[in-house]
Amino acid sequence: MSRYFTEDHEWIELDGEIGTVGITDYAQSQLGDIVFVDVPDEGKELTKGDEAAVVESVKAASDVYTPVSGTVIEGNAALAETPALVNEDPEGDGWFFKLTLTDTSELDGLMDEGAYEAFVAKL
Repeated sequence: MSRYFTEDHEWIELDGEIGTVGITDYAQSQLGDIVFVDVPDEGKELTKGDEAAVVESVKAASDVYTPVSGTVIEGNAALAETPALVNEDPEGDGWFFKLTLTDTSELDGLMDEGAYEAFVAKL
């Protein structure tokens, strides 16, 4: 599986044509305690850069953008009951949604883990 990152601190992990999307550990640490997450509905069509989800913390509400275009096949239902999963395991159990990619070439504009770490180090 390959993992890619955006400058908006989203990650996407690929398993074939299926991408799992969430926010990075850096993003959740900037937000603070997560109190609410709204994930997209199954079947929703997203275009790269679209607002796909909302995450609210004690500090602020933020939009989560889709790093690639595709069709949502699953939202993480566990986040409705336990939004703190995003704080506890942002790049694992705290994922937001899964989608079927429509254009894998969009991945070319994303960063790999090393490039993302270098990007965050400059912030």
